[in-house]
Amino acid sequence: MTGNAIHAQDLAYSYGETNAVNGISFDVARGEIIGFLGPNGAGKTTTIKMLTGQLVPKSGKIEILGMDVVQSPNKVQEKIGVSFETTNLYEQMTAEENLKLFARLFSVKGFDANALLRRVGLDGRGKEQVKGYSKGMKQRLMVARSLIHKPDILFLDEPTEGLDPVSSEMIRSIVREETQRGATVFLTTHDMHEADVLSHKVAFINHGKIVALDTPHELKQQYGERILQAEVKTQDGQRVTKEILMDTADTSAQVQTLFDHEQVITVHTKEASLEDIFIQITGRGLVG
Repeated sequence: MTGNAIHAQDLAYSYGETNAVNGISFDVARGEIIGFLGPNGAGKTTTIKMLTGQLVPKSGKIEILGMDVVQSPNKVQEKIGVSFETTNLYEQMTAEENLKLFARLFSVKGFDANALLRRVGLDGRGKEQVKGYSKGMKQRLMVARSLIHKPDILFLDEPTEGLDPVSSEMIRSIVREETQRGATVFLTTHDMHEADVLSHKVAFINHGKIVALDTPHELKQQYGERILQAEVKTQDGQRVTKEILMDTADTSAQVQTLFDHEQVITVHTKEASLEDIFIQITGRGLVG
């Protein structure tokens, strides 16, 4: 299938006097992963709630798979899977019971809860009540629940928040597998590394506005600087790091001088991270 999975035009939402989202527009192609990036309070979760029909925009238009979200919320929700950062599981029920309940709601035939639990690293824990789960286990169960009906679009709100590195990589692998299946993924996160390794394109949101939207590569090319970083050994045996800015008129001469006059131990290139670029554009970090 071709065309956009998500079309958002001039979206705005406010809580009283506070403008949480302030006139943002973007498109997401089918099969694409977009990283929607920003610090807490930037407008990420409010945006995802509007896109999934849980909040009605104060102004603007949203189309999901060609359907107007405000006019056809039920039809849209049949086609999407959602995992929020704040868990909303039935804690008195087991993990299996939680998944089977939603499988019935989506009329999924032949549903295998154990296979899905295995996929998110909860194999053997399906008969335990969710109230006994750790935060990370609940987060993985939320992701599992979002996959039950093989949705066309996955909305993942901080899916690896609170997870250990192994579990985080498992979730990232699932995201990649879902796009190979043809799904579109809308990923909100303040983890710039995660967004960099997963996303086809990223949007920086700050104070309710999108301040940059492009591929990670293009953002780095536009805003970042490439640096040659060398560790050298001084005459008194100390190790120090020296940096040479690349892509300048005298880069070659500086590199030649480095190797002619220094005892070079290691050398590698360093590029700006998405977090560096976000700070450069907004003047603020990802916390606060």
